[in-house]
Amino acid sequence: MDWIRGFVGGVLLAVTVGLCGLGWTTPASAQQIVVQGANVDPSTLKPYFTGTDPASIQRGVEDLQATGIYSNVSAKLVDGKIVVNLSGGGAQVINRVAFEGNKQIETKQLEVEVQSKPHTNYNEETAVGDIGRIKDAYKKYGRNEAKVTKRLVQLPNGRVDLVFTIDEGGKTGIREIKFVGNHAVSNYRLGGLMQTSTMNLLSFIKSTDVYDPDRLASDEEAIRRYYMKNGYADFRIVSTDVTYQENPPGYIITITMEEGPQYHVSSVNVVSNIPKVDGPALTRFVSLRPGDVYDAGAIDKSVEAITRDVATQGYAFSEARPHGDRDTVNHTIAISFSVDNGPKVYIERIDIVGNTRTRDYVIRREFDIGEGDPYNHVLIERAERRLNSLGYFKKVHISNRPGSAPDRVIVVVEVEDQPTGSISLSGGYSTTQGFLAELAYTETNFLGRGQYVRLSVSDGQYTQGWKASFTEPYFLGQRLAAGFDVFHQVNNQNQYALYQNWTTGATARLGIPITDDLTFQPNYSIYESKITIPNTESQPYDDCVGPNQTWFPGGTFIPVVPNEAINCLTNGEAPVEIKQAAAQGNIVTSLAGFSVLYNNLDNRKDPTTGYYATYKQDVAGLGGQSDFLRETFDARYYHPITEDFIGILHLQAGQINSFGNNQPLIINNFMQGPSLVRGFAPAGIGPRDISNPFDIQSAALGGTTYYGGSAEVDFPIFGLPREIGLKGAVFADAGNLIGYSGPTNFSNFLGYTYCPTPGSLAAAFPITQSSCANVYDPNLIRTSVGVSLIWASPMGPIRFDFALPITKGKYDQTQFFNFSGGTTF
Repeated sequence: MDWIRGFVGGVLLAVTVGLCGLGWTTPASAQQIVVQGANVDPSTLKPYFTGTDPASIQRGVEDLQATGIYSNVSAKLVDGKIVVNLSGGGAQVINRVAFEGNKQIETKQLEVEVQSKPHTNYNEETAVGDIGRIKDAYKKYGRNEAKVTKRLVQLPNGRVDLVFTIDEGGKTGIREIKFVGNHAVSNYRLGGLMQTSTMNLLSFIKSTDVYDPDRLASDEEAIRRYYMKNGYADFRIVSTDVTYQENPPGYIITITMEEGPQYHVSSVNVVSNIPKVDGPALTRFVSLRPGDVYDAGAIDKSVEAITRDVATQGYAFSEARPHGDRDTVNHTIAISFSVDNGPKVYIERIDIVGNTRTRDYVIRREFDIGEGDPYNHVLIERAERRLNSLGYFKKVHISNRPGSAPDRVIVVVEVEDQPTGSISLSGGYSTTQGFLAELAYTETNFLGRGQYVRLSVSDGQYTQGWKASFTEPYFLGQRLAAGFDVFHQVNNQNQYALYQNWTTGATARLGIPITDDLTFQPNYSIYESKITIPNTESQPYDDCVGPNQTWFPGGTFIPVVPNEAINCLTNGEAPVEIKQAAAQGNIVTSLAGFSVLYNNLDNRKDPTTGYYATYKQDVAGLGGQSDFLRETFDARYYHPITEDFIGILHLQAGQINSFGNNQPLIINNFMQGPSLVRGFAPAGIGPRDISNPFDIQSAALGGTTYYGGSAEVDFPIFGLPREIGLKGAVFADAGNLIGYSGPTNFSNFLGYTYCPTPGSLAAAFPITQSSCANVYDPNLIRTSVGVSLIWASPMGPIRFDFALPITKGKYDQTQFFNFSGGTTF
């Protein structure tokens, strides 16, 4: 107990000694203490001497000695005053700990790292150790060459400021990552599985090239999962060696592994040890079949599916356990699952700790079981995977501890919140949309409720708009993603369309998960759209008024009678079909529909295997001026040809059919170009009005049916560091857009009849707009081949396509080069 009293006393004395230099007036009650032998404010000793009796004075002397500040302490009562004699003092009390030169690490974090603390005795050994601790902290930030020195600033009354001066130095990253023992999987593919990267020209804008033991451990697990997914059941990482070299400074990481052979599935069997549960009938829930490559991930999914089905049969405590009988000669595995009734253990309660922002119910709803339900470790593990995939937490760990009875268990969920909001300024350029910039606010865990909110505004060369989105992932307490979007977009006139189109509307949607891979999403949309045609001096796209008009070129006051060389068509004129659509004014479209989405890609950002497909159907006619049935289909299939060459098959199709009393609207037609067949300009494919030979490029009318397919092979550019993110691709595209369904005679609309005979001189050199549209709509499949350069840059995805059309229509518009890219900064 003496050492406790001494420690407490030392802390109190250190605090009060640190205050004595502030020039305070000693209270009257402190006049009962007189200090000799040291320049100490008597009031600082009052906590030690609480009474004038001999026992209290002796206890004060002992407590003061226990602080270690003074080697000799004595006290006695003289004329009613306590006279305290102090000698042998020399210990320095730290007034504050300061840091200079730190930019990469905040002062608050460094204060946690050091052991020297304010209001404690200065200890040289501890301070020297703090220098090492600061250096270790900088190593975690890739600053191995950081230099740290210390100095003491003397203050009155034995106090000092401890100041650490830091020269952070340059970033010391990872120079090289080596793989040893891999034969089936290339270095490039293994490097692509890792978050850890090496230093290169982009190191100034990335941090993944800094050695982080936790990140490296996560990378090792990603490599292990990849091998286990691809049949290498014997795979193991033998060692991971991290070496720091001084010249040039940096880390060398060497990962040594043993791959083992690739296994295939020889047989699949489910055995039930629960009466009335048919084991063979559960085989349909197994994701693997004989002949398939062994996949540990598919085994986990099968265990979950079997467990859920048996639980629905009334056996809540059931457990499905996988077993594998390996044939090391033939490299096959016989897979079997045994279904047993586990011990009857119930969940007493679920304790959630560590969440400072995310609400408890957001975490609890990821569990398929709750308090009072039978405990099932498969469903607990599933909840842990769900929580990790939310992106709300830095870490998630679920553990158990005994409950109040032998058949009760307490589930403990430990989480650590991480930032989920972002404000981004994005910019980009494409040959289709020109320059574009967007400012967006995104929050994936709004107010800790797990809701998604996004607000964005964009401005570009040809496009402007704004959009607000909200999604509640658990609507009405169910796993239903309900949300809405409100939007406004303006597409300005450009070389491919001599008109402006604006749309304002809202969409309500509901996502209903059918399986982990399949989602059904009904939706309702209402929007208003309008086409306007500019008619100014610089954009005279609507100035033809008749065959005998007097025309004022360039906005001058000098009249010119139109002729073959100069007339209202030669400076650009919107097609008459577009003019009629503009005359219809604002068009309100009210539609209901649904989407069916299937996605089992192995990686959403950089897929190598799996399918992604979506089918959409919308019916317009629930009010408004549009009546149509629209269907679209888009599917992609990824398959590795080799470890580094990925094959991609892309299929797409769509059709729109009008019905009812309303006239088909050109504004609802499909416009297609490089998104269907690369090598063609925006709106470069499909029906086109060729009545005006002076401006075929901007005369696209759109079609009612399209279909197309693309085959592509992506591959790394060997010789370049993987971290640069450059890939190449070769592709072949084919597609078609047909079906203009609008009117072709516009005499009533224009107020005159002017129909030059096709092939005549008047048709080749018209002097005004024809009232009889000449629609070019061949049923011709367009094809192209090309190469691409793809850059997954830290600034965003950038793609360069070089395509050569093979088959094309006479009036199709081609475009050899297409560029798209964006950045967030």
